[in-house]
Amino acid sequence: MRQTEITAPVQTKAANRRRKPLVDFAVRLVKEKPLGTFGAIIILILIFTGIFANVLAPYDYKDFQMKDSLQPPSAAHLLGTDNLGRDLLSRIIFGARISMIAGLGGAAISVTISTLIGGFSGFLGGKVDVAVQRFVDAWMCFPALILIMTVMAILRPGLAQVVLVLGISGGVGGSRIVRGTVIGIKQNVYVEAARATGCPTRQILSRHILPNIMAPIIIMFSVGVGSMILSEATLSFLGFGLPPTIPSWGGMLSGEGRRYMYMAPWLAIWPGAALALVVYGVNMFGDALRDLLDPRLRGGLGRYGVKSKRPARELSKKQTV
Repeated sequence: MRQTEITAPVQTKAANRRRKPLVDFAVRLVKEKPLGTFGAIIILILIFTGIFANVLAPYDYKDFQMKDSLQPPSAAHLLGTDNLGRDLLSRIIFGARISMIAGLGGAAISVTISTLIGGFSGFLGGKVDVAVQRFVDAWMCFPALILIMTVMAILRPGLAQVVLVLGISGGVGGSRIVRGTVIGIKQNVYVEAARATGCPTRQILSRHILPNIMAPIIIMFSVGVGSMILSEATLSFLGFGLPPTIPSWGGMLSGEGRRYMYMAPWLAIWPGAALALVVYGVNMFGDALRDLLDPRLRGGLGRYGVKSKRPARELSKKQTV
């Protein structure tokens, strides 16, 4: 009984210590970055809408009634209907699922490729680094949109193809950020000490390199989500993305939105507003993450960028002692 009574508070304190960084980050985000908080709310709404699209949508996005075509917003159809009589609100809600999958999936693939290429290139250095960076230079010489359109023209349209192509294209170019961070970290004393003690390369990468580059990786992921959503919408708008039957925001702007824009302006207004709001929220949250996680942007005021409340005399006494 006594041992159980002693270990219970210890376990509770350990759990509180594990939760504290996340709670502190959330508090700082709300207090210091109101636009970042707004962006985080938009991202949560996007994820919630994408997951529960079947429940939230009042109609199926494929249901059409020709007699209700190009109807303005009303009680039956809150955002109006398209040229086939399909409910626009339902198609925008299902389009949020497409944007969520494209954004999160493409950013995850992009960050993974950037970490693998940039991490090994920066850590190994020498001829390997030179060869890899010349490949990256050659890849970045091609216009990204033209390269993606060429690959998508070879492959058949589909969500998996779009996510894979966007992730690979963004990952190769983003590897330079990871490479620069790894080069700066591997010159630190603790990495040299690990090498001197005979620590295997695998452990050095997993215990010393990877944990110290997590902040840039998280920032790259958050910023990349908005870029992937916008790229998917661009491909769908140009006709190289998803098939016309799938409700993508970019495809809605390209098809009926552009064709009937003057007769029914809501066909272009609502998908464009949803796309702009989501990309804006993701970018604001990414900027807030960069400001809160990047130690170079904390002003040299300690871990959380907040000045100490202790008076200067007390600090000087401690230093003297």
